[in-house]
Amino acid sequence: MPSNLSGLSGRLRATAIHIFPGLAVALLIAVAAKFIAEEYGGPVMLFSLLIGMALGVFGGDQRTRPGVMFAGSRLLRVGVALLGARIGADEIASLGAGSLILVLAGVVGTIAIGLVLARVLSLGRERGILTGGATAICGASAALAISAAMPDRPGKERDTLFTIIAVTALSTLAMVVYPLITRLFGFDDVAAGLFIGGSIHDVAQVVGAGYTISETAGDTATLTKLFRVAMLAPVVLTVAFAFRERGTAGGLRGIAPPPMLVGFIALALLHTFGLLPPAAVALAATASSWLLVIAVAAIGVRTNLSDLRQVGWRPLVLVVCETLFLLAVLLIGTMLLHA
Repeated sequence: MPSNLSGLSGRLRATAIHIFPGLAVALLIAVAAKFIAEEYGGPVMLFSLLIGMALGVFGGDQRTRPGVMFAGSRLLRVGVALLGARIGADEIASLGAGSLILVLAGVVGTIAIGLVLARVLSLGRERGILTGGATAICGASAALAISAAMPDRPGKERDTLFTIIAVTALSTLAMVVYPLITRLFGFDDVAAGLFIGGSIHDVAQVVGAGYTISETAGDTATLTKLFRVAMLAPVVLTVAFAFRERGTAGGLRGIAPPPMLVGFIALALLHTFGLLPPAAVALAATASSWLLVIAVAAIGVRTNLSDLRQVGWRPLVLVVCETLFLLAVLLIGTMLLHA
């Protein structure tokens, strides 16, 4: 075997061994959640999340942490991308101009509110943009991309870490609570998907909450969320431009469209033009279902709500207010669009 192939094989084997323990934990949780849901009824995503949170000790164990992180990030992206195989142009068009405008207003408005509240709370515009962008777009991924686009400063890494913890915790809470809100206001599946996809921070929790309600709600929520994810590129570019006078930001890496979004759109186009056989669509749907349940389990394992106590109250107030603002905009807008 050529030396380069031998080296590649060795690295792949080492990576597999490194992530296997944590990946096995997430997979076992997913299997348990699937069993409970099928035997006793109920939302498999919620079961997966709750079991994962109950086993949060594995999230901090150095032996299982790499695999848990892999399942909650890489597998999540693959699972969401595979959803595109069952969603075509007709479904995307079904969102309508009004829904897209509402989501865009939520994104822009949340970032603006973040800037205003950060100034009121004497936290600086960097924190306002960081937390506002993470809340408005796609949670932890947006926080990392926006932080990378900003110049280095004291406390930058701490603020980024806090933002990731805060939006993940609030997004996890929203995954449980927001479906109840849709029932309280009598939203149909499409309206519920729009509300959930436009208001919950992280992709995993959007998928979990959406498909907890129904398949239609999950599809609509995923489409809506991916439209928000697409807003990451212009926001990161704007941030890099706004801070250009304070030094060279190394974060233009975050401007490229997320591969998850590219894969989703590519598969959706193939499905739209009838280039995917029914067997491939069914296989993609099954694989996506399992990958997303595994990813939600991993998100539950690595979520520690007690970490929020380690930061001051003002940054927490900022993120909570941004979350409530986005919630209000999407709730009122959804009610008006589907009155």
